[in-house]
Amino acid sequence: MISLKHLKGIHLDHHKNTAGFTIVPMPVPEKVYIPMVQHIGAPNVPVVSPGDRVKVGQLIGDSEAPVCAPVHSSVSGEVVAIETFMTQMGRNDVNIVIETDGKQELADTVVPPVVTNKEEFLKAVRASGLVGLGGAAFPTHIKYNPRNPEEVDTLIINGAECEPYITVDHMTMLAHAREIVDGTLNTLKYLSIKKGIIAIEGNKPDAISLFKDLTKDIPEIEVFELRLVYPQGAERVIIFETTGRHLIAGKLPADIGVLVSNVNSILKLQQYLETGMPLVTKSLTVDGNLIVHPQNVEVPIGTKIRDVIEFCGGTKRDPKKILFGGPMMGRAMPSDDLAILKGNNAILVFDEAFSTMNPETACINCGRCVRGCPMNLMPTTLAKAWDRKDLETLKAYDALTCMECGSCSYSCPARIQLSYKIKLAKDLVMQDLRKQVEQAKAQAEGGKNA
Repeated sequence: MISLKHLKGIHLDHHKNTAGFTIVPMPVPEKVYIPMVQHIGAPNVPVVSPGDRVKVGQLIGDSEAPVCAPVHSSVSGEVVAIETFMTQMGRNDVNIVIETDGKQELADTVVPPVVTNKEEFLKAVRASGLVGLGGAAFPTHIKYNPRNPEEVDTLIINGAECEPYITVDHMTMLAHAREIVDGTLNTLKYLSIKKGIIAIEGNKPDAISLFKDLTKDIPEIEVFELRLVYPQGAERVIIFETTGRHLIAGKLPADIGVLVSNVNSILKLQQYLETGMPLVTKSLTVDGNLIVHPQNVEVPIGTKIRDVIEFCGGTKRDPKKILFGGPMMGRAMPSDDLAILKGNNAILVFDEAFSTMNPETACINCGRCVRGCPMNLMPTTLAKAWDRKDLETLKAYDALTCMECGSCSYSCPARIQLSYKIKLAKDLVMQDLRKQVEQAKAQAEGGKNA
């Protein structure tokens, strides 16, 4: 096996238009629409009813399911409705609609937690409602309580922010570096992890310098400068780049002794430990060639996209595409009527010229997609197998290893939607695997009853 120093990737035009723009708090909107599912896992159940008065930080949704993160009110006001709506992902969810009173009164429960050991720390993490704020939205208290805690020796703080346009993590690091360092130290302490790595992409020299200065006398924290190659912020890539460890498909970072948290996740955790304020606001970049005043803003969770865009001066003309997240891995939204969730880190608004791709042409077998794939896959082979619905080839060529980073599609001169086809191919493989599991269960049950 060849020993690799780095994983492959591609070079992007970053368009960091809002670099240097400090994060501006957005005024409270007239209404917020707070979904009960803002995480990977089971949905929450509302614990308030229409007519109830709520305050900032008050618990409004929770569940006894093991994989779940509670939801809190981002405003003070009155619950005016509990309604069903269609989510970003096309599923039904429940919104708690709160009409704000503009007072932003704090709930009595907003007090710093008592934390003296690991058990109390994990309890506090759950109570904060924290999820992965890099986009995955996995409940943090579950991530921090792996099945093999004694084998976890490294905590990686992800400050790569490798997507084009997005700068909110960069600005967060500059504004809250001390709190991020303190949050890292607390996490290392209570989880008994030996080493912390704050990993920042090399296009943020000011942040790298700041963190190196703050941690120069803290031996358990290393500041690591990542290469300017996309996608350095992807979980498997950042783990390999900083530790040399390979995370294969189907495994969790903890299985190879690592935990990974976004810089904003660590910041929100530290702020909860200091103040008791749960996760009720989200910082995000608002940009794109149609936004009148691109900027980084902090908004109450549950704010509608259109309200955020209006705060940024509106659009120059009717948009063709609105993205949640970056252009490489973000998702196009059906309208501006959806609300900001915990995991959203950007709103990008583009016109037709920026968002319409050229028609696909024939593959010329140039190999650019292969040369750019961080996971050493053969994207054209997988895409052609998807076209044929060839399950055996999809399995043989490791379709499930794809991270959906978009490097192959970006590199393709024929503009073939390779990443999208492989995403569909992965779903086909998963359907087949689930079918095999169900058949095995059925055979086992049949054997018992025989």
